[in-house]
Amino acid sequence: MLDLAMLAVFIPTFFFVSITPGMCMTLAMTLGMSIGVRRTLWMMMGELIGVAIVAIAAVLGVATIMLNYPDIFELLKWLGGTYLVYIGVNMWRAKGKIPIGENKLSDVSRSALFMQGFVTAIANPKGWAFMISLLPPFISVDREVAPQLLVLLSVIMFTEFTSMMAYATGGKSLRRLLSRGDNIKWMNRIAGSLMMGVGIWLIIG
Repeated sequence: MLDLAMLAVFIPTFFFVSITPGMCMTLAMTLGMSIGVRRTLWMMMGELIGVAIVAIAAVLGVATIMLNYPDIFELLKWLGGTYLVYIGVNMWRAKGKIPIGENKLSDVSRSALFMQGFVTAIANPKGWAFMISLLPPFISVDREVAPQLLVLLSVIMFTEFTSMMAYATGGKSLRRLLSRGDNIKWMNRIAGSLMMGVGIWLIIG
């Protein structure tokens, strides 16, 4: 098992990194605002699996191989980023309509939402860099790797999920505020701008 002293340092460190606004948190807030927390859970599931893969790869050394082939990153970044920009543009064009049940965003399948989260996590170079720099020092070579990795992954998954739920819930609350009166078009534009921002961030990040 992981040393308790090391775990006591890892938990607050990862929490503060996770809760900081980033691609995945912004995406969670935007989707929470536009399609609700329940449907956003599919994106969160994809993101968590993607983060878990990145974390495991960082510990096992696969990350070094991935970083030597930047073309893989570029392809994932462009595909994922372009799709998010496309969704953002559609939200901008939805004049005066609530983006649930009335435009194309509500037609996005669960698998598409899942892939949004997965690609955003996998194609985030900063996420790879963070996992590579943070996780290995917390793994002791004098103990079995699997139990240590399991503990770290549990902390990572719980922290990421809690943070995304907080952002998605905040987005839903913002939606309720902006959907009053004539503010619906501004809600669409804010959500669309955030979505496009995440897409561009993913492409150039």
